[in-house]
Amino acid sequence: MQKATMSLALGAALLVAVTSASAQTPAAPPPPPAPYGMPITNEQAKKVMAGAEAEAKKNNWPVAIVILDSGGQMVMMQRLDNTQWGSTDIAKEKARSAVALRRPTKALQDAIAQGGVNLRFLSTGFSVLEGGIPIIADGKIIGSIGVSGVTSQQDAQTAQAGIDNLK
Repeated sequence: MQKATMSLALGAALLVAVTSASAQTPAAPPPPPAPYGMPITNEQAKKVMAGAEAEAKKNNWPVAIVILDSGGQMVMMQRLDNTQWGSTDIAKEKARSAVALRRPTKALQDAIAQGGVNLRFLSTGFSVLEGGIPIIADGKIIGSIGVSGVTSQQDAQTAQAGIDNLK
């Protein structure tokens, strides 16, 4: 009995030591966001829009697609047939949030899902819904795309297809 108690105590001590050691190891800080670059050109925006539209049509997703430049100004907007009109404003807010904060809106959605102090993001006026992504060329943010109309994950898939079409 004493041997079992001693083994249990050693096991607990080892667990505490390992847990303490791993808790003290700081996580590597995330890389800094890309800097802003020159605004997306009309030709670049057309390529992004064409890629996003093709992805949406391939999946039969009625979405609104908004492309902003690096200064947050609208370059292009398209609302596919049968898209709820409210999605236009949501897509613009996703694109605005992505370019203003220099990160995909999924980062905010994930932070909100963790709760706690992250819930403060809800009061900032930025979109916390996945589907807004910065457009990066030559390591610099030249604009952003926001998509709305289906699930947030499908919106992001559509946005990424647009960005991929630029490359």
